[in-house]
Amino acid sequence: MSNKIEQKKQIVQEIKDKIDRAQAVVLVDYRGLNVEEVNELRKKYREAGVEYKVYKNTLMRFAFKEAGLEEFNNYLTGPNAVAFSYDDPVSAAKVTSEFAKEHDKLEIKAGIVDGEIIDINRVKELANLPSREVLIAQVLGGLNGPITGFANVLQGTIRKLVYALNAIKEKQEA
Repeated sequence: MSNKIEQKKQIVQEIKDKIDRAQAVVLVDYRGLNVEEVNELRKKYREAGVEYKVYKNTLMRFAFKEAGLEEFNNYLTGPNAVAFSYDDPVSAAKVTSEFAKEHDKLEIKAGIVDGEIIDINRVKELANLPSREVLIAQVLGGLNGPITGFANVLQGTIRKLVYALNAIKEKQEA
């Protein structure tokens, strides 16, 4: 086999591995963005822990097919870039959505979350969700409230018991 075919197979495997590892994937059309804007987008992705790559559509088609996401190939028209979010399913959608609001030439096409293909509207909904850290803090705060209340009730009951025992002790001493 020729060396070029081997290189292409490796790239397809690399894309498939990234799809499999990613919690979320966002596909964008970057046509119309200048170099400065693309560099700004890359920087924002990097700060959010998101990987941004441009691949040939033909190679992405093979990778999405191998990943069992052949329907995603319908979105692969024109110049595309892919954002892979490995740690947080929200960050790729959030960065992309915020950047698209400021730069209307960036077009969100579709996404994948936990192996499910989502359209542009669901990508935007995902972008409005709080990050993983914020959700964890909210859950812990929600759990902490009742526990704190329960501890205060127990503390109050114990305090009343101590006062009652002290009163009995003082009565017996008198």
